[in-house]
Amino acid sequence: MKRNLIPFALIVFLFSSMSACENGPGEGGTSTIKGKIFIQNYNGSGNLVSEYYAPEERVYIIYGDADFYGNDTRTSYDGTYEFQYLRKGSYTVFAYSDCDTCASGTEAIKAMTEITDNHSTVELPDIILKR
Repeated sequence: MKRNLIPFALIVFLFSSMSACENGPGEGGTSTIKGKIFIQNYNGSGNLVSEYYAPEERVYIIYGDADFYGNDTRTSYDGTYEFQYLRKGSYTVFAYSDCDTCASGTEAIKAMTEITDNHSTVELPDIILKR
């Protein structure tokens, strides 16, 4: 009786592990999402006083329809960011902008995209933040 259970258990294990191989969005792939963060700096009167690509700004990525970000990075000296080694799927990239009318004082400025092919690079439009 024990010998009959071993092949059955092996078959169940193989089928369950094969279905686990289908991965959704996230790390472990060969694609990249990149872009730039642009700052519009306003004075207390609401007048635009400067504009620049933001160094050392935190940028976040959400994998698929997750409720929480999956990873974050900081922009380079020229405002560029990059998320590498991504699989096919949908992604939301965001950074926080100042917001005078928001209870928290900040709001997430989002850019959504889809990776459809392996070994691809998706370049997002600039994310514009207010300061």
